[in-house]
Order: sequence, then structure tokens, then C-alpha cells
Amino acid sequence: MSITEAPDVLQRFLRYVQVNTQSSDEHCDQVPSSAVQFDLANLLADELRALGAQDVSVDEHAYVCAHIPASRGAEDLPALGLIAHLDTTEAAPGANVRPHIVHYEGGDLVCGVVDGIEIKLSPEKVPALNELVGEDLVCTDGTTLLGGDDKAGIAEIMALVARIAHDPELPHPELGICFCPDEEIGHGAALLDIPSFGCAYAYTVDGGPIGELEWECFNACEVTVRFEGFSIHPGDAKNRMVNATNLFCEFHNLLPVPERPEHTEGYEGFIHIEGVSGTVTHATARYIVRDHDAARFQEKIDLMQRACDFVNARVGEQRVTMEVKQQYRNMAEVVVDHPELIDVAKEAFAAAGVTPRVIPIRGGTDGAQLSFRGLPCPNLSTGVYCCHGVNEFIPVSALVAMVDVLTELVARFAR
Repeated sequence: MSITEAPDVLQRFLRYVQVNTQSSDEHCDQVPSSAVQFDLANLLADELRALGAQDVSVDEHAYVCAHIPASRGAEDLPALGLIAHLDTTEAAPGANVRPHIVHYEGGDLVCGVVDGIEIKLSPEKVPALNELVGEDLVCTDGTTLLGGDDKAGIAEIMALVARIAHDPELPHPELGICFCPDEEIGHGAALLDIPSFGCAYAYTVDGGPIGELEWECFNACEVTVRFEGFSIHPGDAKNRMVNATNLFCEFHNLLPVPERPEHTEGYEGFIHIEGVSGTVTHATARYIVRDHDAARFQEKIDLMQRACDFVNARVGEQRVTMEVKQQYRNMAEVVVDHPELIDVAKEAFAAAGVTPRVIPIRGGTDGAQLSFRGLPCPNLSTGVYCCHGVNEFIPVSALVAMVDVLTELVARFAR
């Protein structure tokens, strides 16, 4: 399939993923954390203006906002927001993305060859491949992530805007469009001006395989544990040296192995070590803690504090400290009061020929913070698989289907 013959949403997606928007250090205080996010922000703003969107802006933090006027007869109905994020994760290389389409015929999905080694996925690793035989899949060359998280969501929203521009009589209320920076590092759409956005409710388009509908997410925090040692020549160390890295090992081994993410699923939370650095004198470990249930979430934090206390008591002095930074809460606390948002989304999926699957997010979205800021915001699928790695891919059919889902969704809010 040539790019000129491809569906509009696919053309957009292939274009957007080639723009590097990788966010930077999660501890960065500036928004956006990387200036490259402005490249896609400005491109999208230009395209929105060309499609007749109103109030198009890119602010100093790379937020892209615009409004699409309501169809005839829906002018007085509440506005609906559609939101996706600009940035891609640091978990895999994000620059120089080279997308291509693989017609998948079963067996291993080979996206590329790097240094003579095939970069591939097996159906044993990703059983969903068994359902995708005969599909066209967008992959990378195996050296970078694809960026479907969340440029698939952006492409699908933009393709909807283009569809409405071509046929303004398609039923829809006023639409607020927003593309946010730095979702991957927990920014959470914190700087979106919700009153100016003007929407009564919204959806993020930031999920996984086609049909996913999510209104529950983790409660989340980051825990930084610091270990202070006492260095002395190892020849004179007996009963005197305190090795900070050994203190870390002792602390980490007090945490339950079954609560690591590699052993959990569904509604099970986890304690995940993201990184550690250490010497004899000082060590620092960074963890993320997640659980859908608020009480179990707090229990995990308390468990880590008890481990700190135990190590301090054993060495007889305060050498381990713990800092907790809250990140987001389970948006179910808010969305539970708006069941119509889930019901309408289910109807939209079904009307587009997609079976909806309501599942909990084992992560978070911009919708979590927005929901607690007064904008109820469930999450819709994009169609992407295996995010945050070089094996990421998305079926072309999922991109196309999600534009149909969004068309059905906005129509229901025009009634």
C-alpha cells in the first residue's frame, strides 16, 4: 500500500511517528521536559487550522488546544473533550523512527534485523498475534519504539477532525481537542486550563488493543530510598564500616517478591524498583508503587517504611530514609459517578463493529488527574500493542476502526 493510497488516519500516523517527541528526565521541573515536543505540537496546530478548527493555540508548555464547532442542532449541548499526549517514553530509543508495514501471515512477527539479529515477537509471547493473521501491521525497523503511545491516539483524533471538516453535518457537540506534553513522566495534564477548555467531560484516547475501555487506574506514587554509609579502609573495617550498598540490598530483600510487577496482573498492585546507584558511602534506590485499591496502596507504602525502620534498628542508627511523592489516584473514585460515560462508549464501540472490553488500567493516563480536577475522563483504546519497546506495533485496521468509534461516540453526545 502506498502512502497516497493509505487511509487518512494511517497517513497521519506514519507522519507523526517520525517526529521525535521523547520526553526527558521525569525529575525535570520544566514543561515540556524536551523542546522537541514543540515540533509535533506546532505541526498539529497548523493542521488543525487548515481543517477549520477554532481557537487553535500552542502555549508555552506545548499544550495544543482547539475547538470544533457543533453540528447543526447540537450547539446548546455540553462540549466533549478528546485528549491524547505528544510525548513518547524514554524506555526505548524514540528518535529516527522508521515505520513500515508488515503483512502478517502467522508465526514470528519480524519487524527488522539489527546487526544480523532478527527483532521479532512470537505468538507464545504475544498470543494476540494469533488473531491478527492476515492483517497489515505498522512496525518499526527494530531499532526504536514506534510511538503508538500516543501518536495513534493523536492520529485517530485528527482523522476524526478531518472527517468532520469534510462533512460538517456529521452529528457532534462542540469538541475540545487537546494534545498534552509529558504524560509519560507523570505530568498528568496538570497545566491544562480546564475552564478555557470548556468541556463537561472528556475521553483520553491512550489505551492499548482495540476495544479496551478503561475507567479504573492505579493509585500511584514514587518512593526514593536513601542509604548513608560510613567508609573506611577495608583493612580496618571490622565493626566500623557501614556499606550503603549493602544496606540497600538488605532493604530490598525485605520487600515481597510476589509483589513485583513481573508476578502481578489485573487488579494486583506492585512495588517496582526502577533504578539504583550505590557506593560504600551512599546509595539511592527509586521505586514506583501501584495499586487500584487505596487501602492496599497505603499498605505497600507502610511496608516499605517498616523495612526502613527494621534496617535502622539493626544498625542502631538512622541511616535509611524514605521520601514518598504522590503521582495520581484511581480515577474510578470520580468516574463511578458518571456511568453514562462508560455506557455511551460501549455503545460507540459496538456500533463501529468493535467488541468493548472494560478493563482496569495497569498504569495511569492524563484522565486520572483531569478527573480529580473536575473533568471526568475515561480512557479509550488506540489499537497499539507492546508499547514502550522496539517490538511495538499497531494493526492498520485498528487505526481505521478507532476513527469510526470516535465518530459514533461524538454522535451520541449530539443527541
